[in-house]
Amino acid sequence: MLYPTPALTAADERVLAEVEAMREWLRYQVAEPRRWTGQLRRHLIAHAIQGSNSIEGYQVGLDDAVAAVAGEDPMETGPATWDVITGYRDALTYVQQLAQSREFAWQHMLLNSLHFMMMRHELGKWPGRFRPGDIYVDEENTGRRVYTGPDADDVPVLIGELVSWLADADPGVPLLVRASMAHLNLVKIHPWRDGNGRMARCLHTLVLARDGVLAPEFSSIEEWLGAGRNTYAYYDALADTGSASWSPDGGTGAWVRFCLSAHHQQAQRVRGRLDRAGRLWELLEGWAGARGLPDRAVSALTVAAAGGRVRRTVYQRDETLTDDQAVRDLRALVRAGALEQHGQTRGRYYLAAPALRALAAPVLNPLEIADPYRNR
Repeated sequence: MLYPTPALTAADERVLAEVEAMREWLRYQVAEPRRWTGQLRRHLIAHAIQGSNSIEGYQVGLDDAVAAVAGEDPMETGPATWDVITGYRDALTYVQQLAQSREFAWQHMLLNSLHFMMMRHELGKWPGRFRPGDIYVDEENTGRRVYTGPDADDVPVLIGELVSWLADADPGVPLLVRASMAHLNLVKIHPWRDGNGRMARCLHTLVLARDGVLAPEFSSIEEWLGAGRNTYAYYDALADTGSASWSPDGGTGAWVRFCLSAHHQQAQRVRGRLDRAGRLWELLEGWAGARGLPDRAVSALTVAAAGGRVRRTVYQRDETLTDDQAVRDLRALVRAGALEQHGQTRGRYYLAAPALRALAAPVLNPLEIADPYRNR
């Protein structure tokens, strides 16, 4: 028996409708090719990697998370954490591919394969294999036991039930609710020795990806869950659902409400970023054109203006340039007072110069995110 899907309240239905409206708007916006959409996609994936792993205590800067997505080496992240980050990147990349797979089928080995991608760097934790014994979740600061997973002998049966439920695709359960319940049930089953939280969040994203309405990077709530106080609220929501052990007879309405709120607020964030990306690109396109700089250089300017590091290799690949072309462009941007060079040889990167930061500042105003359940 799995945790049951709750009946939605009127407030839940309203929030759900608002999220779906934003998802539909985003679908139309990203369907039309725009030069800044690729950068936005990369940064959304990087934010998801950064957010989901920060919940587990693995900290990586956004620049290195972007580097992982781009297939570049890290500048600041150590080897052990980098293995975690690239493992999660590979799992999310597979989710992106599965979104369009015609051969897709829900199977327990699909979940084990995703788990192996995440945990392959720690063979002692049985990547891709269910745990052989009991499992417990203890509070990090106090050591207090907060959850005990179901018996290991029950795990294959429970995962089989979850997979069957996912394959059934009950049209009466809204997609976002379905993804939220898949997330809850997997993390409560806790089928692996480690990586259960990351896998539950990845499964949440995969359920959304299979819907095909919107690319997974535009649907994921992993960034939101990993942001500051949201992480504590996430832990509280999980702890408040059920009891301190596997008990799927409890109510799950509060959990779904938490997830719908997360989806709403993350959709607001993505919508705002898409709007800002378009306005920033147009601003910098005009600035570059007035100075006789090539149109392609706007992609480097946009990364820097938004606070990121520009790497020659990434810029070169994005714009399909030769080594010499990329080097000439970046030197021209330095001479124009837009970029500042840092580091040497392979460690070289570029940051926005003060003039570029000042130019972009009015466009990069902070996003205002509203709680959809409050003040209504």
